[in-house]
Amino acid sequence: MDRISFRVEPGLKQQLEAEAKAEGVSPSDLAREALREHLRRRKPRETAYDVAKRLGIIGVYTDAPSDLSTNPDHMEGFGARG
Repeated sequence: MDRISFRVEPGLKQQLEAEAKAEGVSPSDLAREALREHLRRRKPRETAYDVAKRLGIIGVYTDAPSDLSTNPDHMEGFGARG
């Protein structure tokens, strides 16, 4: 198991130790479980695609060429071509 350390204020340390003792586990076990719970509840970050889809800007141009995003010919005038 990898090791990590961090500092907490004295009051938080006392609460952690008291809670761990009450539950019959080590403070490290309790801190690991709290961290797991926090990360499990956290919402995943949206991708740029997710944001665009949520904003309703995906599929706005229905009459565009089907290869608009992949065909370099459609990029004429938008910068240098390789």
